[in-house]
Amino acid sequence: MRARKKIRKIHRYLGLFIGIQFILWTVSGLYFSWTNLDDIHGDHFRQEVSPLGFSDLLNPSALDSTLKISVIALREINNKPYYWINNKVLYDAQTGILKDGITREEALNISSKHIKPELKVAGIIKIETTDAHHEYREKLLPAYVVSYQGDDALKAYVSVADGKFQTVRHRDWRWFDFLWMTHTMDYEGRDDINNTLLRIFSVLGLLTVLSGFVLWYVSSPTLRKWNRKRPKTS
Repeated sequence: MRARKKIRKIHRYLGLFIGIQFILWTVSGLYFSWTNLDDIHGDHFRQEVSPLGFSDLLNPSALDSTLKISVIALREINNKPYYWINNKVLYDAQTGILKDGITREEALNISSKHIKPELKVAGIIKIETTDAHHEYREKLLPAYVVSYQGDDALKAYVSVADGKFQTVRHRDWRWFDFLWMTHTMDYEGRDDINNTLLRIFSVLGLLTVLSGFVLWYVSSPTLRKWNRKRPKTS
């Protein structure tokens, strides 16, 4: 009897302690299983962009002689080609002129090529920094944020340094991001599924379930009757 009471008490308090997290795990899991990841990524707001063909491109070696090129990519800004070199500097690929980032108008033009034309721009701002909880994190800064009209609160992000269309964020993505945070219990960067808090609650969750099984075993009238009827061995 005493052991049964102790197990019941342990089970009750474990359930109280991690019950809210159990609810969050269940709710977030349901949300993930009922959502389309393509919609979360914002694919339904975007349109296909066909790459342009360019001629008369400079040989990269003809650029600044002090450059030591280790990484190079071609960017298209306002229908003109640019070399993005070493993930740091932007050069006109036809004239060799150094370009010091993109303008607001260029950012709007880049965004309009990726976002469906029926969506109307509500405004544009430039951001210099973000924190670990910002929806635009771990991506190139500074960046232009192009906001669009509508209930989805759609925002497109274009990096200033190289003019690359980075990503889109919208209402459903923000819900997904919040629930993913509660699911992984990584309240800093969202994606660390090996964090200490998650490990602790996972172990406590297992103990709660096991204590429930033990409590059922020691409290079951059927098992008690069966044990009484079972012949004793000498």
